[in-house]
Parts: sequence; C-alpha cells; structure tokens
Amino acid sequence: MPLPTLVLILAAVAIVSLVSFVGVFALFLHKRLEKILTYLISFAAGALLGVAFLDLLPESLEIFPNNKALLIALFGIIMFFTIEAFLHWHHHHTHKHEEPHHIHSVGYLNLFADGLHNFIDGMVIAAGFLISPHLGVVTTIAAILHEVPQEFGDFSILIYSGFKKTKALFFNFLSALTAVAGALFVYFWGSMFDSLNNYLIPFAAGGFIYIAAVDLLPELRQHESKEIMQSILQLILIVLGIFIIWAAGNYIKI
Repeated sequence: MPLPTLVLILAAVAIVSLVSFVGVFALFLHKRLEKILTYLISFAAGALLGVAFLDLLPESLEIFPNNKALLIALFGIIMFFTIEAFLHWHHHHTHKHEEPHHIHSVGYLNLFADGLHNFIDGMVIAAGFLISPHLGVVTTIAAILHEVPQEFGDFSILIYSGFKKTKALFFNFLSALTAVAGALFVYFWGSMFDSLNNYLIPFAAGGFIYIAAVDLLPELRQHESKEIMQSILQLILIVLGIFIIWAAGNYIKI
C-alpha cells in the first residue's frame, strides 16, 4: 500500500532540513575555524551570489514579463537595507551602556533570507509530490544538492556574525524548518495562493545579493591580506561557491 502523499512530503522536507547540520563538520575545527573563517566567508559570498543570479533570478525572469522580477529583487535589496539599518539602530540604543557579545546584523539578515529560500524549497517539493511521487523524489534530490553548499556557507556567515557554533547550528536548523511550513502551506492552501511563490523567489534573490555584496565582500576587502596568495585563494573560493551552485543547477534538472 503506497504511503499517503502528506507523509512523503513531510519525510522529504525533513531530510532537506537536516542538511542544515552540514555545518557540524566545522565543530571539529575548533580554534582553526577562526583562521579559515575569511575563506569560508569567501565561499559563502560566492554561493549566495550563485543562488541569486544563476538560480532564483533566471527562474523569476521566466515567470514575470518585462522587468517585474528585477523590480521585486530591487525591492528585496531595499527591504534588507531597511531591516539591517533598524537592527543597527536597535543594537545601538539597547546596548549603548554595556558591552554585550556583539552579533552582526548580517547573521539575522541571512537567517531571514535563508528562511524565505527554504520556505520556497518546501513549496516546490510539496508541489512535486502532489503531481507525482517520482517528480517529488527528483525535486527533493535537487533541493538537497543545492542546499549542501549553501548551508555550509550559511553556517560560516553565522559564525562570522558572532554566533557560537552550537547556537549557529540550532538557528540554521530553525531556518531550515521553514521548508516544512512551505510544504504544509502548499498542501493545504496552495491553490488559494498560487502566485505567492512567484513573488518570494525574486525577493529572496534580492536579499542574497544584498548580504553578499554589502556585508560579506566588503568584509573580505577590509581584512585583505598583504600576501597575494591569500587574496587569490579568497577569489578562488568565491568562484568555487558560484561554480558549485551553477553545476548543481545545470546537471540536476527537475
């Protein structure tokens, strides 16, 4: 007797959500993690740019006519700027008389953007299973292969932002659980909000572009090494992050 569709959907998004624990490998690095953090940030910046420009935006341009997708992405960039400005203001006025363990706002921004992205993944997986079990399985595999490099980058961003390792794993997992919410949303109410996913895709792309271009890449320039080989290695890792996202998107077709 075949399993009910809802059970298959929940099992698939649960597996995808567990990919967020890929960052656990960094726990074994201990003190060495701080020494290679700039390299992890380089990879994360490349992965975010790759997801935005090679995955989310091309999909959006196929959905929306003219420049509507780009306008939504620009709106996403502006919204993420506004959110970060508010987080900076809130931190300044809340902690101006104390010296707490500072957490950069980019960590919270990335959790928000990644939560949106995972929500979209859950919606896509659920839609695949509602069409056929085979398409659902293929969609799940594609999501996993896309998530592995990005989740490792997300974990690196949280560590850079000031999160402790265990806390970074926990919050990254909470962000991944939005895939479950997206799947349930489509299963129970998807037919009522068919166009929501279309708008979330370019909005999330704008968020990823903002995080990579405004927070991560300038940070690399600020800590630019006098050794040319270190700068070359950072560049290689940025390109590697982009390449892995491109390869996953081109060789794992749904």
